[in-house]
Order: sequence, then structure tokens, then C-alpha cells
Amino acid sequence: MKWLVTGAGGMLGHDVLDELARRGEQFVGLDRTALDITDPASVDRAFAEHHPDVVVNCAAYTAVDDAETDEERALRINGEGPRLLARACAASGARLVHVSTDYVFDGEARSTPYPEEYPTAPRTAYGRTKLAGERAVLEELPGASAVVRTAWLYGAHGRNFVRTMIELEARRDTLDVVDDQCGQPTWSADVAQQVVLLGAKLSHRDGSHGIFHATSSGEATWFELAREVFRLIGADPDRVRPTNSEAFVRPAPRPAYSVLGHDRWKEAGLEPLRDWREALAAALPSLN
Repeated sequence: MKWLVTGAGGMLGHDVLDELARRGEQFVGLDRTALDITDPASVDRAFAEHHPDVVVNCAAYTAVDDAETDEERALRINGEGPRLLARACAASGARLVHVSTDYVFDGEARSTPYPEEYPTAPRTAYGRTKLAGERAVLEELPGASAVVRTAWLYGAHGRNFVRTMIELEARRDTLDVVDDQCGQPTWSADVAQQVVLLGAKLSHRDGSHGIFHATSSGEATWFELAREVFRLIGADPDRVRPTNSEAFVRPAPRPAYSVLGHDRWKEAGLEPLRDWREALAAALPSLN
């Protein structure tokens, strides 16, 4: 079985390649210079050259704020690009795992995790374009595709909130961090492992196709996450002070509640991701 990973230069793409290498799989990773998923000719060339059995699409326009004024470009990458990949998979008999986001929801559930089948209602351009990609994949490749929504990712490859907290702890006496946004801090290597496990068994014959939520178990605010980072590196958590979202106004509104439910993993014969505190403690040596 041969894998093709798009967006291989990004944080999650790197981790998917690392997971495939660890498992001894045959794979190729293509970054945006090697594969433009919005260009039909580029997609056709990649499939003709590499003949993948499973495609993992980590390519995305992820600049949430920029998308508010650049929605057309974001839609090409997040919406039309996945459609082209799904069509190529359908023509060649390949399977597709497509990575999506919690931003497809309105973020106002407050206390109950969003199940996979909950009605979508994106409030941002980024969320709308990612939802377009989800729908395109499921329309073009029913039964042989999986949409994997994730959120609050941090990883060894690239910038992220956890690494920023570690760096700021060394430079500032105190930090103000929002305490009115709740989600699930998620180690990207855990998501990569789940994506590979799902892609290996993806089939219309069982419950391994459709929509899945790949976020860590449990929940936290950004404030709680920052305090846990400080605690784990031996710093005083009380140096982290709570504030609210009004202190950090951005072009795209951030979801107040981004907690996702994980019920569908049982249908695929897989376990949900581990608790976020356990994952964070294990991940820190890779981030320091």
C-alpha cells in the first residue's frame, strides 16, 4: 500500500510522514511547491507519478484572520483543492483522509461537546471554506473517504501556542491568557497516528468512513493550558493571569467552545485520543 501526503511541509503533514516511516509504510510527501492541489494538472501528475492507494490531505489555507479578506483564495485551497483530490481518488480507486477543523461549528455550545453529526454553522471565512472542502470530499468520494476534524494543535514542527508559552515564560514575569475560550489541546503526533490507523482500514464496508473528530480527550481553556505548561516546566503557574477575549480582538471571531465529541471512533474499531494532560506531559521534551 502506498501513501501520498499533501501539505507535507506543515506541522501535521510532517507528523504523518514520521508516523508512516515509523510503521515502515511506502509513502511520498509533497509540499505546496511539489503539488498545488488547486491545479488539476498538478493533481493529475502527482497521481500518475506516484499511484497512491491512500491520500492524506494536510494541505490547507490556515490563516484564519487573513481569510476574512481573502476568502476567494482560501476557498480555492480549502474547498476546490479537496474536490480535485477526491475526484482523482475516485478515478484511480484510492482512498482519501481529509483534515478539517472545529471552525465548521458556531462555537457557542458552551457545555456539551459537538458530536460528529451536529449541524454545522461556521462563523468565519475560514470555517466556511473548510466546510466546503468537507462537503466536496464526501460528495465526490462517498464510502472511500474520511473527514478528520481536529483543533488546538501543537506539535514539534512549527509555531504553536505551547511553544510560545515556553518561550514567553523565559522572557516575561507574567502572562495574560484568555480564560473564556474552551477547547481540547491536541498533540499533532497523536492526530497523525490516528489518521494513519484510519487510512489503513478506510472502507465503505465498516464504520471507518465519514466524519471523525481527532482531538484529545478532556477540555481546557487557553488559560488552563498555559498554567499546565508552566507547571510542567517547573515555573510558577500563578504567573499566568486570566483575561477575556476582548483583550485580544481579531478579524475572525474565535469559538467560545470548541470541544468535540469522539463517539464515531468505536464504529471504526479505534480508541479516541488520550487525555490532553497526558499528551502534553509526554510532548514537552520535543518542544523545549
